[in-house]
Formats: sequence, structure tokens, C-alpha cells
Amino acid sequence: MITIRSSIGQSLIGLALLSATAIFTQTAIAETITGELGNVRAEISYEKPEEYQYKNIRLKIIRAGKTVLDQKLPQEDEYDRPVGNISGQEKENNLPVQDLDGNKEPEIIADFFTGGAHCCTYSLIYRYDSKSQKYIKIRHEWGNGGYQLKDLDKDGLPEFNSRDDRFAYAFTAYAASGYPLQIWRYRQGKMVDVTRSYPKLISNHASELWQTYTQARQQGDDGKGFLAAYLADKYLLNQGQDGWGRVQQAYKKSDRTKFFADLRKFLRETGYIK
Repeated sequence: MITIRSSIGQSLIGLALLSATAIFTQTAIAETITGELGNVRAEISYEKPEEYQYKNIRLKIIRAGKTVLDQKLPQEDEYDRPVGNISGQEKENNLPVQDLDGNKEPEIIADFFTGGAHCCTYSLIYRYDSKSQKYIKIRHEWGNGGYQLKDLDKDGLPEFNSRDDRFAYAFTAYAASGYPLQIWRYRQGKMVDVTRSYPKLISNHASELWQTYTQARQQGDDGKGFLAAYLADKYLLNQGQDGWGRVQQAYKKSDRTKFFADLRKFLRETGYIK
């Protein structure tokens, strides 16, 4: 009996050790997101010990077979994680590596999501500096939304087609918020707002917002979030006066005086009213 108990005890200890080893092995294995263009290859690796938990996120950039950058990336918390690419233009779990500014040198776009019901997404964009032979990065916040990488003007270089997330919750709940169009270019290591260069796209976007406002009213919503974004689009078109006319004619609720005052102040603070 003593021998049997001893064997059972040893077996249980062995199983426990095997289980612990399996768990340790599982947490130690890193998943990887990769992308490449020409002789530049980028890799983001991370560990995922539990669902929605991410640790040890590292970025490695390799040029012509030589590792130029290999560093651990900072996280806001354990839910802050890479998402492959937000734009959806590349394959899933692919790290975008593209020439964004036409200098024949590809940039690396590392997209992240901080977790939560809506917010937030951001991009780390890395460019190669030939003088220092190092990669320099900037961080761009997208807020609740993301972007689509598209060559909007057909010049061979992509733009970041996005929205102005400052309008989230500004006048209503998130689900009823509208957003003006926002288009960015990456040039010389900076993101430049070039939305006003695309009047046709802005006009189409304003029309869609007005249609969404009409549908919201039919469903019982006051539509303030969509009216605010519509008016911002109209200012981008230098049609602010016409926009105000439509908005004031459409919105007749008892809080209209306060809403119009708050809206004018907000548009001035966000740069739509110069």
C-alpha cells in the first residue's frame, strides 16, 4: 500500500510539473506580425498569456539582412496591443511597410489598439534617417476610428483617409455622434492635414452626413451629432454661412440657442472657424 501511494504521489507531482511546464511554454511563445518591401523587413512580436492580455511587445526592423532596430515598445497597459493594420488594405496580421512620402525609402506603420469598447487606436510610423542610419518614429492618434490608406489623388503616394474623432461625445452619445472627414499625408517625418485639398470628397461626405441626420430624426434622435459634423464639413468647403442656414432651419428644439452657441464655440476651438 505504501508503494502504491508513493507511485500515485509521484505521478501527481509529475503531472503538476508537466502542467506548469505547459503553461510556462505557452506564455513564452511569441506571436509575430510581419511585413516587408524591397530589402526592408519589419516584425512585431508579442506574448499573449491570456485573452486580451499582451506582454513584451517588440519591434524589429531589418535592412538588407542587418538588424537596424530591435526594441521593446512601451504599452499604456497590458491591453494595449498591435492589430496588424487598421486600414484593411493589406492581408490580416500584416505589418504595413510602404513608401509614404516618395523618397524611395519605405516607412513602417505599426498600428495599435488600447482596448475598451471604443477607444483608442494609434499608429507608430517609423522612417529611416540616412544620416544617423537609425529609424525615427512619430505617434499619431486616431481615437475611436482608424484610417484607410488610399492614393486619393492618384500621384502614386497614399493618403490616410480618416475622420475627426474630436467630435465623439461632443454633443451626444457615441452611437449618435457624427464625424467630419479628415485626410492626412505623411511628409518628411510629419503628418499633415490636407483635407481641404479634396473638396469633392468633402462634399460627398457632407451629403452623407445630412442623409444620416435625416434618418436619425426619423428614428427619434435629435440628430445634433450629425448636424455638428455636417457643419464642420461645410466650413472645410468654405460654405459655413450656407451650412449654418440649413442647420438653423433644421434644428428647432427648445435648446437650439444653447446648441448653436456651443457648436460655434466648438468649431472655433477645433479650427474649423478661422
